[in-house]
Amino acid sequence: MWRKWQFISGVLKIIFRHPVLGVTFVPILSDGNIVLVYRRDTQQWSLPGGMVDWGEDIPNTLKRELKEETGLDLVKIARLIGVYSSPDRDPRLHSISILIEIEAKGELIVEDTWEILEAKAFSKDSLPLGNLAHDHDRQIQDYLEGKITIA
Repeated sequence: MWRKWQFISGVLKIIFRHPVLGVTFVPILSDGNIVLVYRRDTQQWSLPGGMVDWGEDIPNTLKRELKEETGLDLVKIARLIGVYSSPDRDPRLHSISILIEIEAKGELIVEDTWEILEAKAFSKDSLPLGNLAHDHDRQIQDYLEGKITIA
């Protein structure tokens, strides 16, 4: 019984004392526009993304979150932009986010209306920079500047 408790205690420490892993992505449409989502919780625009589910790899997380939040389909994973790990990057919890540029297609339809109110395509010149959720201003800036970032 003691060994079982030690194991369970160890697993709980790992789960509750370590950051969670998520992905954020820059969805690019065929016309070059970038898709952002309007979050219900913060009432701000942000990049789409979400947590990697247990047993799920990052490409499948991209496909699932893209579909849930924007209605779009993944065409191609284009490039890794950065890894963002600052403990205060997301006010809800300590999360590490991998930022990936992707190519997407389809019709903008929000499926996850509990989290996302709207999905919209923006030209690079019309992005609502300056008041994005979490650390997404920095993430988009790194993308626009062609940086590869570990922060």
